[in-house]
Amino acid sequence: MALSREEVEHIAVLARVGLSEADVEKFREQLSHIIEHFEVLRQVDTEGVPPMAHSVALENVTRPDEPSPSLSADQILANAPEKDEGFFKVHAVLE
Repeated sequence: MALSREEVEHIAVLARVGLSEADVEKFREQLSHIIEHFEVLRQVDTEGVPPMAHSVALENVTRPDEPSPSLSADQILANAPEKDEGFFKVHAVLE
C-alpha cells in the first residue's frame, strides 16, 4: 500500500514536523515500505498464539536481598573531616 503525498503531509502535521518537498517524497517511500512489511506480518497465522508483552522470557537478574552486618557509627565516622556528637558536621547550605 503506497501512501499518498497528502497522507504523508497529514502525518507530518500530527507529528508536528515540518517537511520540505524532498522530505515528503523520501518519507512517502519509506513509510510505504514500512506499511508493506506490516502487510506481510498481517498474513502470518497467529491463531492459538497467546498475547505477550515480550518475545523472550524475562527473569529477575538481581541478587537476593540477604541481610548482613553493617558498620558501626564509629567506623563510619572514622574518616570524616569533621564530626559532632556522632554526626557528620557540614557547612550550612541554606541560611
